[in-house]
Amino acid sequence: MADADILTREAIWAVYTPRLLGREMEIYREIDSTNTRAVTLAQKGAPEGLLVLADHQTQGRGRLGRQWFAPPGSSLLFSLLLRPPLAVSQAQRATMVCTVAMVEAIAEVTGLKAQIKWPNDILLCGGKLGGVLTELGARGAALEYAVVGMGLNVNLDLASLPPVMTPPASLSAALGRKVPRAVLLGAFLRHAEALYEALKGGWSPYEVWREHLATLGQRVAVGTAEEVIEGLAKDVDADGALLIRTDAGDLRRILAGDVTLRGERL
Repeated sequence: MADADILTREAIWAVYTPRLLGREMEIYREIDSTNTRAVTLAQKGAPEGLLVLADHQTQGRGRLGRQWFAPPGSSLLFSLLLRPPLAVSQAQRATMVCTVAMVEAIAEVTGLKAQIKWPNDILLCGGKLGGVLTELGARGAALEYAVVGMGLNVNLDLASLPPVMTPPASLSAALGRKVPRAVLLGAFLRHAEALYEALKGGWSPYEVWREHLATLGQRVAVGTAEEVIEGLAKDVDADGALLIRTDAGDLRRILAGDVTLRGERL
């Protein structure tokens, strides 16, 4: 078997046989951003399932323009091109599929129980293990493509990170040993492919995604472009919106925002 920590087609396909996701892939030792490349290819008509994978990103991006730090060889950094038959208002379901698949893959490969923080972070023991940046293309109300970019701290030395607001986490730090990245990526693709095929058949990932959420029942502050909404995270709906019961008793629906759990900015 190929070295499972070297990200090559051979190493990935040794543990995963693609039907759609990852059947076509571009692998870079270094790139500015896998999302930037995948979006460019999506706009040129690239087929769904395309995987853009890098060992290092020089301009890795998180939500809200934040920089994503990942020393070479430490993480999984990739973007997946999907073309699901969804309305733009349902686009969060593509992100749901990928975050659920990653949580399931982590459990399979490491035995660790990761969680999802609304709307699209991966948590481990309260620390930020990974993040997702989804970029969309649309034709009217129909979704033309979704590029789901993911960064996951696999064999990251936490001491190598610059000071951050959110306590970081990594799989190797939690386990006390390195995790084979190609094996983890192969497991993710296998889980994601099964979920994505179900999604294309009309199934909604909402229920299984909801089961993995860490945010529900927490007191949160959500910053939007217009205001900061504080209250109790009561639930989420089928399109991924967060339902917050404010201190005034109102139930507010937030489709996207920057969530702050009480006392900890994530």
